[in-house]
Amino acid sequence: MKFEDLDLHDDVLDALWDMHFEDCTPIQEQAIPVLLEGRDLIGVAQTGTGKTAAYLLPVLDKLATGQLPKDAIHCIIMAPTRELAQQIDQQMQGFSYYMDNVSSVPIYGGGDGVIFEQQKRGLTMGTDVVIATPGRLLAHLSLGYVDLSKVSFFILDEADRMLDMGFYDDIMQIVSFLPNYRQTIMFSATMPEKIQLLAQKILSDPIEIKIAVSKPAEKIIQAAYICHEPQKIGIILNLFQDAKPERVIIFASKKIKVRELAAALKKKGFNADAMHSELEQSQREDVMYRFKAGKIDILVATDILSRGIDVDDIRLVINYDVPYDCEDYVHRVGRTARANNDGLAITFVNDDQQTEFKKIEDFIGKDVYKIPVPEELGETPAYNPKRKTRKPVNKKTSKKKKA
Repeated sequence: MKFEDLDLHDDVLDALWDMHFEDCTPIQEQAIPVLLEGRDLIGVAQTGTGKTAAYLLPVLDKLATGQLPKDAIHCIIMAPTRELAQQIDQQMQGFSYYMDNVSSVPIYGGGDGVIFEQQKRGLTMGTDVVIATPGRLLAHLSLGYVDLSKVSFFILDEADRMLDMGFYDDIMQIVSFLPNYRQTIMFSATMPEKIQLLAQKILSDPIEIKIAVSKPAEKIIQAAYICHEPQKIGIILNLFQDAKPERVIIFASKKIKVRELAAALKKKGFNADAMHSELEQSQREDVMYRFKAGKIDILVATDILSRGIDVDDIRLVINYDVPYDCEDYVHRVGRTARANNDGLAITFVNDDQQTEFKKIEDFIGKDVYKIPVPEELGETPAYNPKRKTRKPVNKKTSKKKKA
């Protein structure tokens, strides 16, 4: 289906034409007509499927009619991270290019007092669309100057990630400020029980649309090292001894490991830096700017960078740890081989993570090639993910009693 076949306002279609958006993705084709009808919706779709346009375009179509109250906040979009909020706002600017009277403001933490005042001014003047992280929006709401009584659209993007980050109570507090009569839209990469329970509380008779999680792109060469934990840094040094690393992202599951690994690589003379949630917003923006500009060769990051960040020419992704679930693996390795480029994704699998990695192999439907660990790094564990661990024998109680 093409966008011009949808019942969208001409100003929206003109912007799409200028942006070379012609054909709908599956989630857009299924979700946009439902949202134009005013129905609540649960969309299960991963990053890269076009879900941002799937919910933004119907909202902009409604705003283009000019029938909503003036000087009021009409739409709240919740995002788990500042980076995703910024990216949504950028897409919002593009899609609303021909709509002079439509405004948006991103609301997120980490800035100084000047940024907070700018956010406050946007909220009090009645910007049309607020794109916010939960904690910072609550900070503004708690000060009493934000009126959400006329909100028509409440959208949660990457709802599963928000709940994983502990934002459930914050979301429910924000909901308490909203009118009961509104259109609520929820997008999530997965649909665990906690998401289903949240949907039951805040959505009304929703339509559910599910787009199957796509497997990693064929252009991504996937490989793994079966190794002991202390061997991982040695493998990285071996990988980069013959060729200078460029456009590399290394994912680690914990912030402390990200900091330690980035520091270790810097000591070895590599141009590396860290990206995690404890950095101030200005620091995170500076790191991303320098990485995109090629001033940082290796970016060590938590999963904050696995979703919603568009960097098209990543050459290598390294999973320093096996991701917690299969979808996270797809998101991480999907940072490479974008925009028709080739890419390589390597995962380090220690002895305790073999079963989890086998689940990923089953999910993607292929056995990932296992690269031999360099001999100088010592012996390595065998890849035997289905083995059972023997229970320790209590020698005192296991001795046979004498007859």
